[in-house]
Amino acid sequence: MGRSTETGVEELVALKADFLRFVRARTRGEVEAEELLQAAYLKATERIETVRDGESTVAWFYRLLRNAIADVGRERRRAEALPAEAEPAVTDADLHRAVCACVNDLVPTLKPQWATLVRRVDLEGASVPEVARDEGITPNAAAVRLHRARGALRDKLLVVCGACARHGCLDCGCRRP
Repeated sequence: MGRSTETGVEELVALKADFLRFVRARTRGEVEAEELLQAAYLKATERIETVRDGESTVAWFYRLLRNAIADVGRERRRAEALPAEAEPAVTDADLHRAVCACVNDLVPTLKPQWATLVRRVDLEGASVPEVARDEGITPNAAAVRLHRARGALRDKLLVVCGACARHGCLDCGCRRP
């Protein structure tokens, strides 16, 4: 990182309490606020070089937070708009038995740290904090990685299984070449 980038990151970290208050007032609870802020910090460290000359790093970060909050709100409204009968009435045991073999085939194609999280949390039932401790990372970082891993796995399943994965069927009949 260059000097100006380091200064920008330091400035954002110093204002964590202010950012957390801002996010907390616009989300549903402390956990959601913490996770959203952690994800925003991660995104900021990856993209801080995009702050234009003369633009305030703090103003840029608030814009990033507002966009993230809006995304969470859209996802929540989308989920709440689904009719209750749209969710499959299956038990955990049914779901476990019906998991497409493609998932097990595709997990190893993810980044190793992502594959570990998906395997341990989603397939073996371990908790995120437990896996985070074993991997030597914070629970928030683990949650962010797990979110990204699930997205990458979903994208791979859509390529491999097509409509089967998109509609969440529990009787995958796709045949991989």
